Amino acid sequence: MSLDLPSSTAQEKAQVLSEALPYIQRFFGKTIVIKYGGNAMTDEALKQGFARDVVLLKLVGMNPVVVHGGGPQIGEMLKRVGKQSEFIQGMRVTDRETMDIVEMVLGGLVNKEIVNLINQQGGRAVGLTGKDGRLIRAKKLLMKHAEKADEWLDIGQVGEVLEIDPELVALLDGHDFIPVIAPVGVGTQGEAYNINADLVAGKLAETLRAEKLVLLTNTTGVLDKEGGLLTGLTAERVEAYIRDGTIFGGMLPKIRCALEAVTNGVKSCHIIDGRVAHALLLEVLTDKGVGTLIQGA
Repeated sequence: MSLDLPSSTAQEKAQVLSEALPYIQRFFGKTIVIKYGGNAMTDEALKQGFARDVVLLKLVGMNPVVVHGGGPQIGEMLKRVGKQSEFIQGMRVTDRETMDIVEMVLGGLVNKEIVNLINQQGGRAVGLTGKDGRLIRAKKLLMKHAEKADEWLDIGQVGEVLEIDPELVALLDGHDFIPVIAPVGVGTQGEAYNINADLVAGKLAETLRAEKLVLLTNTTGVLDKEGGLLTGLTAERVEAYIRDGTIFGGMLPKIRCALEAVTNGVKSCHIIDGRVAHALLLEVLTDKGVGTLIQGA
């Protein structure tokens, strides 16, 4: 009598599912804050894959919360209306007219596209900005002058997080919805502020006492001086890499965000390559992962 054995591909899939089980058990009921940006937001196949990953995490009992950026989309819309994008020290100068466009693009076009993608995959996503329920309370960000230490730069309606109210997110999580949050904060007089999405994701993860903060990027993660991937990092090791120049440039803001999060109660932060299909699932549910893991104390 002959047996019809499963194909090697089927066996590999079964092995992957088996490998995921302890992670599903460990993170059941836990909150995972995901900063969604980069190529994962612009490549059609990656967009669909990200939405499926988020829905799967929700279905196996985790509470994913998505915070998204939208810099390229804002830049494109400004170009279409004939307005030049201006940056100082990497931050977009945001006058009132630019802020109107930021709100329209982030809170409208980008946010609703992500909500629709997740819902098409069977999820129940709800789009929010920081104005909804005064979710993200903010104040104006004043930037130090790069060359004059005693001077500060006013770059318009760019903000920093004062406080995040977790009640609305907790309410949505408790009813099996997936919050999708645009990083627009609200000031004491109702004014809107454009806030860096990494910073919002980090502060939200701290406030929610999240198990994980996941930052999707366009790089493989934090690299050593030879280009090798660094992972399993502690805060002390990260600080040492900053001091010796291993970590520099555009990675510094993300690292600072990650360090602050794990220092303030988030169990771990993951900086992963959003250009890899299903990077989110690979990092959360497999042994190997696809990026840099920074662990809390």
